[in-house]
Amino acid sequence: MNQEKLPELGKIHPQFFDRVIYPRLGVTDDDIIIGPRHGVDYGVIRVGGQAIAISTDPFFIVPSFGFDRAAWFAFHIIFCDVAVSGLPPKHLAIDLNLPPEMTEEQIEEMWNAVHEESVKYGISVVTGHTARYTGCAYPMVGGATAIAIGDESDLRGPHRAAVGDRIVITKGPAIETTGLLAVLFPERFISAGGEDFQRDAADVFDQMSVLDDCIIAREFPGVHVMHDATECGILGGLYEMARAGSYGLRIEQDLIPVQPVLQKTADLFKFDMFSAISEGTLIAVVAADEADELVTALKENGIPGAVCGEIVPESDGLKIVRDGEESALEHPVTDPYWALAAEFSK
Repeated sequence: MNQEKLPELGKIHPQFFDRVIYPRLGVTDDDIIIGPRHGVDYGVIRVGGQAIAISTDPFFIVPSFGFDRAAWFAFHIIFCDVAVSGLPPKHLAIDLNLPPEMTEEQIEEMWNAVHEESVKYGISVVTGHTARYTGCAYPMVGGATAIAIGDESDLRGPHRAAVGDRIVITKGPAIETTGLLAVLFPERFISAGGEDFQRDAADVFDQMSVLDDCIIAREFPGVHVMHDATECGILGGLYEMARAGSYGLRIEQDLIPVQPVLQKTADLFKFDMFSAISEGTLIAVVAADEADELVTALKENGIPGAVCGEIVPESDGLKIVRDGEESALEHPVTDPYWALAAEFSK
């Protein structure tokens, strides 16, 4: 792959960031605890003795989901990235640049969902901007910043990872790929596997959040790092986390939980589910003596999870074991979701 060529769709690749973005980050500030880096979903600053975690994302609305459901997804996309800091999410700043065709009723339905999720998770909206503009179009109808606040001692991040820590993974691979495609293209799923299959796959939509996973994980001091496996899925997330923390990995792929509907989706549509976007899959680096307890707590709350590997010295590299065969764990670079979505749209 030509690393200087930008991808047609999806996130900009790390090499471009290393060359263009990261060398130009404004002035240096000693109160920045965690700044921009690959494999970390949030930044953290120190203010008045507390740590403030911040994350910004597009506000993503797909009308075909229904505006209530679309807003639920948009809210969780925004707050998952800051929840993995280990600090409790507290505030939302939101910019809505809405398409002219969006009606008053649709805006109200969307905003009611944002309000309800905010109340559920103890979050306050503190500022924003709302307007309809020519040139704005779905699904990117603005942007939002999530803010979490807490003691610096409660902050999780790559600086806390240690050799011997275990890797816990929840829900399994391709959560977002399965949930989105089944809702957007139901006929494809029905023709491939029947109506029951389509319904089961569409139900995965409601798993596309790690907020509840993080609430449970925050109760365990031994949870050192958390990451939501979005672009390029579990393999991309593991790779980026290891690079951010400067450690090695040994992962047992066969131990990663795989829900039957996820496996069936990958088999029918012939894609690598471990490389596919998976909003809702939490990857956690956990002290060895708390890893099994975390998995038990997750399962007691209806969230499947498993211990799937461990951190090893950086000199040992990144290794993954599949069917008993060990090989190098590499970044997938290209997420299969985008090609699937393009193909299904034809």
